[in-house]
Amino acid sequence: MIYEEKRDGFVITTDPARLDADAIYAYLSRVYWANTRSRDAVERSLRNSLCFGLYEGDRQIGLARVISDYATFAYICDVYVLEAYQGNGLGTWLMKVVMAHPDHQGLRRWLLATRDAHRLYRKSGFTALESPERWMEILTTAPGSPSSTLDSPSS
Repeated sequence: MIYEEKRDGFVITTDPARLDADAIYAYLSRVYWANTRSRDAVERSLRNSLCFGLYEGDRQIGLARVISDYATFAYICDVYVLEAYQGNGLGTWLMKVVMAHPDHQGLRRWLLATRDAHRLYRKSGFTALESPERWMEILTTAPGSPSSTLDSPSS
C-alpha cells in the first residue's frame, strides 16, 4: 500500500517508484552520517526499507527511511530535507507523516541517532535513551567491513 500526504505543493509518499536514487546518493554522499556509504549500499538500503520521499513536483527534496518489524520496533534513519527547503516546517511534517503511517501504529519503541537534529526530533516526541546502559552496538570502521573485534582470536 502506498501512503501519501500532500501540503502546499509538496508531497510525501512511500511510492518506491518515485525515489530518485541519484538525488538521494548525491545528498547522502556529502553528509557526516553516510558519506562513506557506497552507491550499492544506498540502493540496497532503499529497497529494504520503507522510504518516505518528500517532493516538490517531480523533484525529490527530502527523505526519511524506516526499518521496522511493523509490530514492536522502528528505526528511523537517513532523514533529510535539502538545505534550500529547510526552515519551513518540512522536516517536522515529514516526521509526523512517518509516525502516522498506518503500519507504524502501536509500536512499542522508535529509535534514531543524530548528532545535530535533537530539536527536530523532540518535536516528534523523541527523548534521550532512558537507559543507555542497556543498549549495545557493533560499529565497524568502514561500511561493509567486519568489526575488528570479531576478527580477533580469543585470548
